[in-house]
Formats: sequence, structure tokens, C-alpha cells
Amino acid sequence: MSQSATVNSSTNTNLDFLVHDHHAPNGTLLGFWLYLMSDCLIFAALFATYGVLSQSYAGGPTGSELFDLPLVALNSAFLLFSSITYGFSMLQMQQGKKHGTMLWLGITGLFGAAFLAVEFYEFYHLIHIGAGPQRSAFLTSFFTLVGTHGLHVTIGLIWLVTLLFQYRGTA
Repeated sequence: MSQSATVNSSTNTNLDFLVHDHHAPNGTLLGFWLYLMSDCLIFAALFATYGVLSQSYAGGPTGSELFDLPLVALNSAFLLFSSITYGFSMLQMQQGKKHGTMLWLGITGLFGAAFLAVEFYEFYHLIHIGAGPQRSAFLTSFFTLVGTHGLHVTIGLIWLVTLLFQYRGTA
């Protein structure tokens, strides 16, 4: 978007100039892909570390002894549903439906918050029974991987709330 503007200085000369929008078309696309690739690299390294250390129990408990599979399944469902509801919000946005967009973003945020609540409970429980990150290399890698993902979700929730407040203020 460009506009013509005329500026009058104190000497009464007219200076004509063209004002250009400071964003290049699709200018945020490169930043998005850099962010996405950095996320992929971080989590690939964490998964690789977990894979290497997943059998290093140091005489401590194994994953099958510690993890409650129904709880893990519930938490995985929260993440899956949050992805689906985010997709619904984007469909509503493309249709120009502000209320629907905000509703689905709010539901997405609730699923993210539910995921974090279960993750906090799981971490509290593991530490309470003596299976904290200092217990073994397996648990260190588990807490690092899952904790980093929890941080990722937390930042996503902060971003989502910010987005909701910004979007609410639009026409």
C-alpha cells in the first residue's frame, strides 16, 4: 500500500515523496519457516537424546513402571484436539467470522491449559515418588523433553491469549 504525501517545511517548499508499507508481501513467511525449523531441530535433538538414554535406568524405575497409560492417552488427546480446534479457528477466520474464530481459539487454549495441568500433575507425582530428573539418565532425558514441550505449550498459550486480545480489538 502506498500513499502520496506532501510536506511543507518552514521555507514553504513542497517536498513530495511516496510512503511505502514497511512490510514486504509475504515478509513474515521466512521468519515463520525459520521458527518452524528451529523447533524441529530442538525437538529432534531432544528426542534423539531421549532415544539414546531411554534404557539408562541406573537401577531405578522404567517407563513401564512409572507411566499411567490412560493419563498419557488423555494428555495426547488434549494435544490432538487442540490442533483440531486451532484448525477450526483458522477456517472461521478465513470466512471472516470473528466470533467463531475467537471461540475456537479459546477452546484451543483450554485444551492447552488442560495439557499443562496434567503435565504438572505427572511431574509432581513422579518427583513425589522419588522418580525425579536426578534419579537416572532416562528420567533426566524424559523431564527435559517433556518439560521443554511444556514450555513450548506455555509460550503458545501466552501467544494465543495475546492474539485473542489483539483480534478482539479489530473491527
